[in-house]
Parts: sequence; structure tokens; C-alpha cells
Amino acid sequence: MEYDIVIGLEVHCQLETESKIFASDSNKFGGEPNTHIGVITLAHPGVLPKLNEKAVEFAIKLGLAFDCEINQFNFFDRKNYFYPDLPKGYQISQDKSPICWGGEVKFKIKKGKDFSNHAVKIHHIHMEEDAGKSIHDIEPNNTCLDYNRAGTPLLEIVSEPCMTSPIEAAGYLAEIRKMVRFLGISDGNMEEGSLRADLNVSLKPKGSEKLGTKVEIKNMNSIRFLQKAAEYEIERQSAILDAGGTIIQETRSFDPEQGKTFGMRVKETMNDYRYFPEPDLAPIIISDEELKLAKSRMPKLPYELFETFSKEMGILEEHAYLLTEEKSLSDYFLETCNITKNYKSVSNWMLSNIKGYLNENNLEIGQFPVKPVKLAELIKNIDEGNISNSAAQVLMGLLIAGPESDILELAKSNNLIQSQDSDSMGAWIEEVLAQNAPKVEEYKKGKKGLMGFFVGEVMKKSKGSADPKVLNTLLAEKLT
Repeated sequence: MEYDIVIGLEVHCQLETESKIFASDSNKFGGEPNTHIGVITLAHPGVLPKLNEKAVEFAIKLGLAFDCEINQFNFFDRKNYFYPDLPKGYQISQDKSPICWGGEVKFKIKKGKDFSNHAVKIHHIHMEEDAGKSIHDIEPNNTCLDYNRAGTPLLEIVSEPCMTSPIEAAGYLAEIRKMVRFLGISDGNMEEGSLRADLNVSLKPKGSEKLGTKVEIKNMNSIRFLQKAAEYEIERQSAILDAGGTIIQETRSFDPEQGKTFGMRVKETMNDYRYFPEPDLAPIIISDEELKLAKSRMPKLPYELFETFSKEMGILEEHAYLLTEEKSLSDYFLETCNITKNYKSVSNWMLSNIKGYLNENNLEIGQFPVKPVKLAELIKNIDEGNISNSAAQVLMGLLIAGPESDILELAKSNNLIQSQDSDSMGAWIEEVLAQNAPKVEEYKKGKKGLMGFFVGEVMKKSKGSADPKVLNTLLAEKLT
């Protein structure tokens, strides 16, 4: 039987506030166990929560980025369930009145050099607090508890069940990670749990309107693993349905080593949580003025920048896609392009030489020593014919070592100023042709592709200073 795939995601995003959502304890990742805690985190009798305003600001920011309706009157609820790493015995969350309704996540999926456009509908985004961590592998007969993470501000982004493939689900999660980093509200580090997702997968007979029974795979902390878990779950459910079986609504986990999901517990229903409005927190009221200010502070978003870079500035779509992966990269690109209009050259430098240097040295663009103004100056000197492209490669290395250096002075002192001196080039050409007599004969017999070899050899002799246009003309004359 053929089935329609239905996938939805609940993405949990830890916010990068300095303190927790309802307490002044540090919100930094890590630290010795149980050192980022206080009486509110530990739910001592008589203590009261106080809402972190920054968490609300970040929630509005993400909602605006995804074109959500901002709920200007919202409140918190108590979600009642017991876990040993949840000291209060309940979680403060939002059920009936989430801060954001609707909206969509727009993203592109790259296949080869082509891109397909996707848009996943959001049901809502709500605020809540994270629980602590239960650690099972320190003591053989005991579970150890670390409450450092308890109370960390979370946004939960709940999609509609509208994704139809594991690849689309992976692309959606990747876009959320990109966006929260772009907005500066979370580091999106999935290995550390800053971003994690619960994956819901169901199958229904092809063309049927009625949704199938969903299965939830908890706490996916890798985009690649999420895709693999979805692929496995589709195969597993298909096999059960084909055999005439019934899918059980349950919570499962994914074992990346085996590439399989396994059952954990039967899925709770909403009634099990016994939600009711949180009595210790006042409602959140967002005024029209506050919302207007938040909108005015929004930066240009990745999909907007992609359109600007590819359509208005003429950058290759593949390059535009890479330049909008991180805000710091797009900021560096834009700052350089405010000085030089050779946008393609800026893009090429950033995604070849500069990106290569950053990857090799495990650095971020903010740590790159050569500032945009110097890159623009280097490109200007290439365009004006003062230095050749090959000389510029050498100069970039010298600039990294001394980023404040004057480019022309640096080029002069290292004999990298582009030479149009035909006498000097003539001498270099004679040397190269004399040293490569057999190749000269091959060229004269019709192997014209050797011209590039001769140009390269002369450029080596000139240490990159020969003007390629003049050089090509002189070589062509010598080889006729």
C-alpha cells in the first residue's frame, strides 16, 4: 500500500540570556554540577518566580522573523508532571496563550547547484523553562541530578504536521538553527542541547484526509540523526501497516549507532498534564509601542539577504546561500561591499581564501585579522592593475601577519607591484622558453593549451608581478 508521510517538529531552543527565565541564577552552559542554582531553581517553600524580560524580547524577535502574530496578551500555565530533575514537580510553560501564533519558516534545500524553495507552517511558539539533567552513568546504582540547566529559558517552536519528507524536516530544523544564531538569541549548539527537537511521524493511506497515529521520537540533537530517525520510522510504520498491524501512539528514542528507534513509554495525553494558569506570575502585556519598536530593530533576515545578494548584487546563488549561513559572514560581506562595488570579487575572496584560512585555524570571521576596509583596498588595487591576482594571494598572507600595513607599501617592499615593463618580461619569457624547449615544440605543433603553462612559469619568475594581459601578448608573439 502507498502512504502519505506526515511529519511535524517541536523544536526546543535555549535562549542566551544572562540569567534564567524566573531566577537570577547564571544561565551559562556547563560549570560544576549544581553551582548555577538558587532557592527559586530548587523550589524552596515560599519563593516566587520573576519573569526575565530579555526572554520575552527574544521570543518576540523570533516570532517576527517567522512572520508570526504576536500575542500581545499572554500568560503562563502550570504543566503538572513529576520528574526527578524538575524540582517543583511542575513546569511553568504556556498552553492556552502562547506568545506567538501562526507564521512560517521559509528555507531553501540545496541539491547540487540548484535550490528548491520550502515553507513550513508554524502552529505556535511558546515560552517555558527547561528541566535539569538526570545522569545515569556516574554511579552504578544511583541517578545523579544536576540542576544547573533547570530554569533555562526555552522557546518551543511547534510546526503544523505538514512536512512530507525527512529531507524537508532536516532543512526546516537547519533553518531554525540558522535563524536563532542570526538573531543572536541562541548559539543553536545541538551537541550541548541548546537546540533539540522532538520528531513526530505518522503515515496515512495515500490521498486520505484523516491523519494516521503519530509516533514521537524525543530529544533529537543532530540534524543528520533527525533525518535518519525519520527515514527509519517511515520504514518501520510502513512494515507494520502493510502487515495489517496498528501503530501505537508512543514516545520513542533513536539509537544512532544502530540507526533505529526504540520504544520508551506510551505517549501522555493533554489531560495527564492538568494545565491551569500559573498563579504566581502576572500576564504579559505587550503594548503597540513595544511591538513597533521590536519590529524597527529587526535586522535583514537570511532569506531577504539571499535575494539581495543573488538578484540585486549578481552573486552566484551558491555563494549567496553560503554568505547568509551566519550573520557575521553576511555583515563582513556587506561592510566590504559598502567600500567596493566589485561584489563578485568580494564573494570569491570570502568563500575561498578567507573561509579556507578560518577553517584551517578553527576561527570565526570576527577573529579574522584583515578587516573589510583592507579587503576592499586589496580588490581596488587588483582592479586598477597595481597588483596581479597571484600577487594579491601573497599580499593577503602578509596582511594576515600585519593587518594594519599599507597595501601599496607592502607590495612595493616585496616586489609585488604589477610590472608592465616589456623588457623585464621579455627576459623572463626567454628564460622560460629556453628551459622548456620540448614544450615549445609541442605548442608550435598545435598543443595550444600549453600557453597557460608558459604564463604560469613566467609569473613564477616575476613573483606574480607581471601584468597578465601584457604577458599573454608578448608570449603569443614569441611563440609564433
